[in-house]
Amino acid sequence: MLTDLPNLLTLSRIFAIPVMVAFAALRTPGADLAACAVFSVAAITDYFDGKLARDRQMTSDLGRMLDPIADKLLVAAALMMLIGMGRLSPASLYPAIIIMLREILVSGLREYLAGVRVGLPVTKLAKWKTGFQMGALGALLGGDTAAPLVYLSWLPVSLIGEIMLWVAAGLTLITGWDYLTAGLRHAAGPAAAVGRE
Repeated sequence: MLTDLPNLLTLSRIFAIPVMVAFAALRTPGADLAACAVFSVAAITDYFDGKLARDRQMTSDLGRMLDPIADKLLVAAALMMLIGMGRLSPASLYPAIIIMLREILVSGLREYLAGVRVGLPVTKLAKWKTGFQMGALGALLGGDTAAPLVYLSWLPVSLIGEIMLWVAAGLTLITGWDYLTAGLRHAAGPAAAVGRE
């Protein structure tokens, strides 16, 4: 049901997007910190909605559909805001492109595989990728302007965020390749898929 707690947490990620975008657009230290906080709380709900759904046996087709959509919308909105407002260095545009392309690739694979009734499970490495990605985007949204507000002016927050974004992009390439090869095995036919698993 839509009103189950896990689904409400998932929906909260979607509703957090315009709030995060509005704060990021203000470009003041306080607004940057608020954008970081909104994004971070939304990212944390990604862990809790899945855990609650499994622990309380409240998994549903609706939740399985909404969860990746909410994740991808949140990540895409944060990346577009950072790029559009010049908050990423030119070099960090490349990991942002890699991350966006992987999200599109995995969405397409999941849609195709759902049509042939095959699931595409999330791997542990993909969870690490998500952790680095969410950490990077939160740090970049806060940036060096928000750091003094939380007594972290000595910390190069934007640089740390960009390094984490590169790590996330590396993990993105690995997990994207894994998902692509798994999808191609299933697309090649049942015999090929069974032979490789």
